[in-house]
Amino acid sequence: MLSCLPKVFDSRVLIGPETSDDAGVVLIDAERALVQTVDFFSPIVDDYYQFGQIAAANSLSDIYAMGAKPFTALNIACFPTCLRPAEMGEIMRGGADKLLEAGAILLGGHTVENPEPKFGMAVTGIIHPADIWTNTGAQIGDILLLTKPLGTGIISTGLKAGLLQPGVEDVAVQSMCTLNKAAAETLRKYATVHACTDVTGFGFLGHLSEMVQDDPISIVIRASALPILPGALETAQMGLVPAGAYRNREFFGGNIVFTEDVPLAYQDLVFDPQTSGGLLVAIPADEAEAVIAALEQADVQAGVVGKVIPRQAEAKIRVTFAG
Repeated sequence: MLSCLPKVFDSRVLIGPETSDDAGVVLIDAERALVQTVDFFSPIVDDYYQFGQIAAANSLSDIYAMGAKPFTALNIACFPTCLRPAEMGEIMRGGADKLLEAGAILLGGHTVENPEPKFGMAVTGIIHPADIWTNTGAQIGDILLLTKPLGTGIISTGLKAGLLQPGVEDVAVQSMCTLNKAAAETLRKYATVHACTDVTGFGFLGHLSEMVQDDPISIVIRASALPILPGALETAQMGLVPAGAYRNREFFGGNIVFTEDVPLAYQDLVFDPQTSGGLLVAIPADEAEAVIAALEQADVQAGVVGKVIPRQAEAKIRVTFAG
């Protein structure tokens, strides 16, 4: 689809679409670069205000994944005429409150009529050109940290089916509303970040595949160490898995090998498309203990989920259960 676009070469573009990074980066001067991203989607919860919060947190996440600070944002809204102005306002209020929490400035936006509501933001961040995090650069011997639990897509599917246990939705919504701000700021202060991405629509393994690309590395993931939202595993075991998980498996599965001990529900979870997921970060192994302790002090529950090894012939990514 994108092959028809003209190739643009400009020395000011530090990161463009070619590397499948989380955001684009353009140089302003020797001290500043602009980080730009956009994201919007349909409601995954029934509460209007919560939907606005989640959409904003998701849109801001790409800025944090690049190591930048959010600066400005523009709303992107598609609203059907059946929504009342007060309901539309609650969506936008949720987004605006998250921007205030992030310290970013809402400059305006654009709204169109659409049969299905959609909401999100175009966000601009600021970063020093020498401080940019990208999704490649992981080094042999690094460990991988994940800063939020998996399972939002599966839980959303269970919610639509009306089959969630009490309290499951609340925990998932809280996770999706949580900014990656504390995680990014703590990593900037305490970690040597070799590579970073956020886990969103391509799922955990999809975004992990982008961290490998053509680098001479492979990654081993321990499925039993993955943080999982309460109720997500049980919902997956019932077969309530979103179609996006199967599309992710089809697209990225050629690079991935599962050992025989990995249950199907865990395989579904690692392909599950996430909304406002956590940061997935490669850092030196000897920093792990101190960095995890610092993240916990910042109320970020992160854990080691894998390691980077020399490139293996069998696959770029190997997923085991307990090994």
